[in-house]
This record gives sequence, C-alpha cells and structure tokens, in this order.
Amino acid sequence: MRVAATLYLTDETITPMRLARELEQRGFAALYLPEHSHIPVSRETPYPGGELPPECARMLNPFVALAQAAAGTERLGLGTNITLVGQHDPIDLAKQIATLDQLSGGRFTLGIGYGWNREEAADHGVEWHTRRALVRDRMAVMRALWADEPTAYAGEFASVRASAAYPKPVRAARTRQDGPLYGPRTLIGGAAGPKLFAHIAEYADGWLPIGGGGLRDALPALRTAWADAGRAPADLYVALSAVEPTEGKLAHYAELGVDEVIVQLPALGEAGVLRALDGLQRYVPHTPAPDARPVTSTDL
Repeated sequence: MRVAATLYLTDETITPMRLARELEQRGFAALYLPEHSHIPVSRETPYPGGELPPECARMLNPFVALAQAAAGTERLGLGTNITLVGQHDPIDLAKQIATLDQLSGGRFTLGIGYGWNREEAADHGVEWHTRRALVRDRMAVMRALWADEPTAYAGEFASVRASAAYPKPVRAARTRQDGPLYGPRTLIGGAAGPKLFAHIAEYADGWLPIGGGGLRDALPALRTAWADAGRAPADLYVALSAVEPTEGKLAHYAELGVDEVIVQLPALGEAGVLRALDGLQRYVPHTPAPDARPVTSTDL
C-alpha cells in the first residue's frame, strides 16, 4: 500500500520544491495538493470540518505548484486533492493536465470533486444544484480532447468539436462498456453512495474519500458498481485522503484492499513540516537509499 502526503500549501508554508524533494528522498509515493480559487468573505456555506482553516484562502494554484514539484523530482507521484472541475474551463483545464502529465513522465493523478463552498462556486457561474452534471459534462469534454483521434462531445453543460489537441496524457486508455476511457488516473472524492459510485464506474478510475470510515461496507458496493459497468477489477484504485495514520489503521486499510493512503501534513513552514515528516517516516514502506543526496538550500 502506497503512502503519500497532502497539505494546504500556501505562500507561507514550505515551498513545493523543498517539500517534493523531501518526500521523494524519504520514500513517500506522491504529493497531493488541494484547490480553492478564493474564499468569499460573506459566506453562508458551513465548512464541512467545522471552523474554516485560514490556509484555504491562501492556497497556491495546485497545477503551478505541482509543476515546480515535478521539475525537482524524478519518481514522486503528483496529484490534486481535489480539482474543482466545475470552476474551470474544461478545454483549458485539459491542456494544463495533459501538459503536466507529459512533462512529469505520466506521474499525475487527477483527483476531482464537486466542492462544498456555494459562494465560491457561484462566482465561477456554477449553479449549485447542477454541479454534478456540470462536472460530468466537463470531464467528458476533457476525455474527448485526450482521445487518440479527434472526438466531439455535446452535453447539456459543455461541448467541444472534434479537435486536434496535444499533448496527450501518458496513461493508456482503459476499457469500459461505453468505450475507452482516456486521460490520467482520475479519482472522485465524496461520501459513499450509489450515485457517486455510478459516476466513478462511468468516467473515473477510483475513489478518493476523506478518511477511512465505513469502508468495510462501502468498498463491496463500489466494486459491484464497477463490475456492473464492465470495468476490470484490477483497474479500480482507492486512495484515502487526510489520514492520520496508526499502524492499526494502515493494517486495516491494507486488509480491505486500499491502494494508497494520503497522510495529512500541517500547513507550516519548512521546519514544522520536516518535523512532521520525521514523525511519519515509520509508516512509509520503502525508505530511501542510504546514499540518497540530501536536499540543500542551493536546490531551492
């Protein structure tokens, strides 16, 4: 089971380059970054975790930050946790994703979600009650642009003509009942339920829930929806986000067939994040080689 990391990376925290190199040297599998474009001051939407962390308004753009992380590493996976697809132009987003995936040698995982902040979404022109259908259509536009041959898509909320669009993501197409699925590994975040699992089976590669509650019941339901859609069992990927690990938790997740856990790092400066990594090192299954080159200030 892979062990990755996430944090609210901001203009006041450790830099993407430093963090990525530390993670790679220490044997972590990947770095996942979340997204908020802005946080409206006048807001009625409650934050799902209680009090809104101030870092939410200071987050770096995940694609720019991950591009820096990619440039300073060779093996570290790169992912979003999550991309708010409904708040992006899908043609432009498809280009950003394909470019990052190509330049990193296919290391990118696209975590997507529907969002929680109504006011933020409204500023992007998103009608809240249609956001799931909007994301589905925009993902379909991106899949069409990533296809091997020029492919058109026409939906209620987004469309694209058959187009020449390059670069292409590195990952090979996956088989499903509705035809090949193109693009990088895509994971959908959200609470367990039939609608979410149907969408995962239709246009994604797996599930990206927060934490691991209820997995013993949820995973069989997800695997059933996956099989019903004609997807290969081995292609399903499950990653748990924002995990505060213990040895017992990780053993439980591994027993259930979870592929990856993403541990939560604090949104601190360099010294604080490195201390947190020191404390988490015992959970990383593969430690770096003894002769791994240390990161120095000249690398930043």
